[in-house]
Amino acid sequence: MTSEPVYSIDAFMDQIHGYIKDTHTIEHIRHAYQYAKTHHEGQKRQSGEPYITHPLAVAFTLSEYKTDPTTIIAGLLHDVLEDTPATYEDIKEAFGEPVALLIEGVTKLGQYQYKGTLEDEEEKLAAQAKNYQKMLLAMAKDIRVIVVKLADRLHNMRTLDFMDEAKQKRIAKETLDIYAPLAHRLGMYVMKAELEDTSFKYLEPNQYRQIAQMISDTKNERENDLTMMQTNLEYLLRENKFEYDVKGRVKNIYSVYKKMQSRDKEFEEIFDLLALRVILPSIENCYSAIGVVHSKWTPIPNRFKDYIAMPKPNLYQSLHTSIIANGKIYEIQIRTQEMDDIAEYGIAAHWAYKENATLAMTETTTQKLKWYSDLVEFTEESKSGEEVLDLLKEDIFNSNVYVFTPDGDIIDLPKGAMPLDFAFRIHTEVGLKSVGAIVNQKIVPLEYKLQTGDIVKMKTSKQSFGPNDNWLKLVKTSNARSKIKNYLNKKRRDELIAIGKEDFTARTHQASLHRDFHR
Repeated sequence: MTSEPVYSIDAFMDQIHGYIKDTHTIEHIRHAYQYAKTHHEGQKRQSGEPYITHPLAVAFTLSEYKTDPTTIIAGLLHDVLEDTPATYEDIKEAFGEPVALLIEGVTKLGQYQYKGTLEDEEEKLAAQAKNYQKMLLAMAKDIRVIVVKLADRLHNMRTLDFMDEAKQKRIAKETLDIYAPLAHRLGMYVMKAELEDTSFKYLEPNQYRQIAQMISDTKNERENDLTMMQTNLEYLLRENKFEYDVKGRVKNIYSVYKKMQSRDKEFEEIFDLLALRVILPSIENCYSAIGVVHSKWTPIPNRFKDYIAMPKPNLYQSLHTSIIANGKIYEIQIRTQEMDDIAEYGIAAHWAYKENATLAMTETTTQKLKWYSDLVEFTEESKSGEEVLDLLKEDIFNSNVYVFTPDGDIIDLPKGAMPLDFAFRIHTEVGLKSVGAIVNQKIVPLEYKLQTGDIVKMKTSKQSFGPNDNWLKLVKTSNARSKIKNYLNKKRRDELIAIGKEDFTARTHQASLHRDFHR
């Protein structure tokens, strides 16, 4: 786990100079720092440090990801609307509307603090869900909002020691449930790993210490094994005329814990603690190298994964294989430099700031991340914070089954998803008009559980009667369940209105006859 670095304005400006060359832009960023420092003057953090150390740390993290000047300035100013007399109009006038909108988005993520009793559990959950919906709506307008928020949360986690134990656990749980998975979904592995490990340290201190100790105890042996394997691998690549870079890969503590839990394995059985990464100049080199590696060492069956041809939903690309060498199992990842940057920094690697470039981050992200565009659509449609939170936690964070449309587009779904889940993910109307499913060119029942690699085509009909109550048993995703419920509720409402109108008409007619009879 990374310890809290000490930031200074000089170190920050040096970092900025590394990739932003325009002197006017750099002065604008320095002005934002002075503005934040002046407005936070006299304010202290829980640690007793001047408050400005926090926004400076947030901006430094954003600069490590080479985000654009607007995002950097928003990081420096992200707390001024909430904690100082500065207004939206003040920010807009001094730094422009894009910065003001970003800061407003971060501020609107909500500062809900639960102060009720245990009897208010439902109220607490509803308020939390509504808060997350605000966050997602802010993301929908500009995904840089969540990038700033992630940098903010990272620094708060690094300084969590200064909070009381109850707050530590609440913040750590929220981080593990929401923010670390969001970092993962954006492909920001370095940030995700630190958020997970720090949260784990506060939530399960004994298990954290135990696994950290086991990793430490085996460090020398593991490093010796990796050094020997790296030497052999580099010799093989040189012999076959590859230009290469080989490096070891560190497994974070929480991911080891999760693998031990989910696979019921002992620490010694987690193979990819011995992992090497090979960086090559081109995709063609990657595929050639995997062949060379497999010709030299025995690959373990079913452990080869091609994420280059089929990227993960967070844009991660790499070839993975596990081999046996010197009596040990090694995981080897093979990728290009660009793929390695995306593996470390995720979507932010696509945004790496370039002078005079027009960055349309949200549009780029919506195009590249299917889950994000689905989330934006559902969040804007939904009136329920709980529904959106369910979609986020159940559908998006747990998606690990990858199926194909007949056109070859990849749709990611949670384990256990069925054809109707696929249909509603494609489009609401496809779901509502579905009458059957064809998987891998064979008709399958709607109860069929989709598997990674399946090619799915839905049969639809304009004459379909649409969903019924039984459909709720044939879906796994919150998205499909919500759309089916909305359809059924509307249908019942329409039926009740029709019955009411008929009853009213009949009663009116009866009353009219009654009046005519007595005339």
